[in-house]
Amino acid sequence: MLDFFKRELNEFRAFAIRGNVIDMAVGIIIGASFGKIVDSMVNDVIMPPLGWLMGKVDFANLYFTIPTTLVDGKIPTYPSLEAAKAAGAVTINYGLFINTLISFILVAFAVFLLIKGINKLQNAAKKDAQDAEAAAPTVKNCPRCFSEIDIRATKCPHCTSDI
Repeated sequence: MLDFFKRELNEFRAFAIRGNVIDMAVGIIIGASFGKIVDSMVNDVIMPPLGWLMGKVDFANLYFTIPTTLVDGKIPTYPSLEAAKAAGAVTINYGLFINTLISFILVAFAVFLLIKGINKLQNAAKKDAQDAEAAAPTVKNCPRCFSEIDIRATKCPHCTSDI
């Protein structure tokens, strides 16, 4: 049983120190930080002016209360989402959903631009490699008979001299 755990631990260690796992971990950490930046941009930069343009609406406070109890025969109302949550009301927070949706769209667009840029660089590198391959000579002249022969040839097919 101990050999099994040693073998599994060694296999896990080999997996964990491979380059692509470390690259993936770095990508996840950077992605999480990028997500926080996008969330801040949505909540602190985009949504306040958008809410102001829509009549001073704070999207974070847009919600529906699902009535579970009546107060004096009426559905209770709350001044803010925090007040509703503090009172224990059941809420559908569609304003927070709108914020999250905008964050997702911005992250998806940023990833799209990143992938588009990477693809452009890869295509340029492929084109450069193809151009270099096309520009490389494929034939040479035999020094004895001056016939055109393949660059890889070591013997001239025309005069049979060694090259």
